[in-house]
Amino acid sequence: MRLVRRRCISSLAIVLSATGCATLGEHFAAHLESRSPHVSDCAQWYRALDAKVGAAGVRDAQHARVGGFPYLRVDRALASLAPRAASSEAALHAFAERALELDIESRRHEIDNLPRENFDSLPDVHAGFNRTYLLRRTRDCGHILRDVDLAKPEARAALLRRATVPDDYSTWLRAVGLYPLTRLAFAAGVRRWQERTLAAFERGPATPPGASRVRYAPPPSATLPRAAVAGVLSRARFDALGQPRVSERELGLLAATYAPSFDIAVAADYDRFGRLRWRRGAAVPEPDGGEPAVYVHSAYARYGEEVLLQIVYTLWFSQRPPRGDVDLLAGRLDALVWRVTLAPDGAPLLYDAIHPCGCFHQFFPTPRARPRPAPDPLEEWAFVPQTLPRVEEGERPVVSIASATHYIERVALVRGTDSLVRYAFYGYDELRSMPDMAGGRRSAFGPDGRIPGTGRAERLLFWPAGIASAGAMRQWGRHATAFVGRRHFDDADLVERRFELDLEEARR
Repeated sequence: MRLVRRRCISSLAIVLSATGCATLGEHFAAHLESRSPHVSDCAQWYRALDAKVGAAGVRDAQHARVGGFPYLRVDRALASLAPRAASSEAALHAFAERALELDIESRRHEIDNLPRENFDSLPDVHAGFNRTYLLRRTRDCGHILRDVDLAKPEARAALLRRATVPDDYSTWLRAVGLYPLTRLAFAAGVRRWQERTLAAFERGPATPPGASRVRYAPPPSATLPRAAVAGVLSRARFDALGQPRVSERELGLLAATYAPSFDIAVAADYDRFGRLRWRRGAAVPEPDGGEPAVYVHSAYARYGEEVLLQIVYTLWFSQRPPRGDVDLLAGRLDALVWRVTLAPDGAPLLYDAIHPCGCFHQFFPTPRARPRPAPDPLEEWAFVPQTLPRVEEGERPVVSIASATHYIERVALVRGTDSLVRYAFYGYDELRSMPDMAGGRRSAFGPDGRIPGTGRAERLLFWPAGIASAGAMRQWGRHATAFVGRRHFDDADLVERRFELDLEEARR
């Protein structure tokens, strides 16, 4: 694309961008002052776009921005590969390309969610220009600035050094909350919840009076045999970073292949999950219980030199209703996040689950995943309420879910069609930009990665653990999952630190 000439950015945009540019660093400052019109135009473009996105409050929080490199973002899996990226020219360029792709992914949602008045006041944007132009210009500018920075040894080193994801725990809150002492009370509370959960798993799924159990099965989609899955995953050997990347079509096939059924005790509408929508005048998106929907995306885990593919499934309920006059856990929206980690041969190694507050993290290992001991008896490490047998080809889990709390009560394995009630798949990215009733688009999540209006009263008690607004529903990549210790659902080494995996079974 031929870049148009640079225009002056209004003083308002400069003021609005001051905070966002405070950590831009000398590399980006050099781009702003570059004698090359292409480079300086692109630097001005990023500064103006960031100012407008920030002022409109439509920043996407799923991936972390890389300080000094506004055209790059990383997640925890990619950030963990920075040492590998430093090992070769091919790996470095692959790393930068992935980070650029993550930024473009986030920018697409930010641009779609940008109100028209913010859109029209960007430099060199005229009434006839559309959002496709904004994204194309952003992508072209990202490639220009990336190529300039990769040509400079000092910029390359800074890129890898700054490619990190901030911790979702506040050390300051823990200090003010006397965490070394309060963690003892948190640990005792966690143990009580674990004991109650183990007892519930022993009893098995319960159906409250007036409720009925409804089993939701995956859509009747094409699936892949494990040999074909192994072929898809084997492409990691030819990738400079060792990642088994999958296309959108492949992700759909993999999602169908490993999809669980959900067996839910339904007592009221709050037990019916569905596709999220913005209703007129609503402060919180609402699920449509008449359209059962499961949101799917891929993720990655590190295990030694291997990068393992994970498939993540999320279903949303309208609320967790109060149980009694005082219920610290009740609030708008509730959900379950279910994840499977795959071996290179396509077999499920391990399942785990949380609610999107980051709460109630549970692991369900197969015989190919053996738990490692916790380094600290107080730390929330790897709670295993149930181990599973080997998952044979053609089998999938059935996840039994309680009414109201939406706690997992049991996991079983089934083969074949187990219900006529079906849910539909949707891409998780849909949640980052949904149509609203005013003709625009809006993310389900705020710029802090939380869904506004979903706060729980428990935050008043649990803030000393260092988690802002504990209990609120959160975006992928923003899930702190432990009150005792530090643990994120998307930590690249989460599985490796807690389980010894058998990756070689198919080769023996």
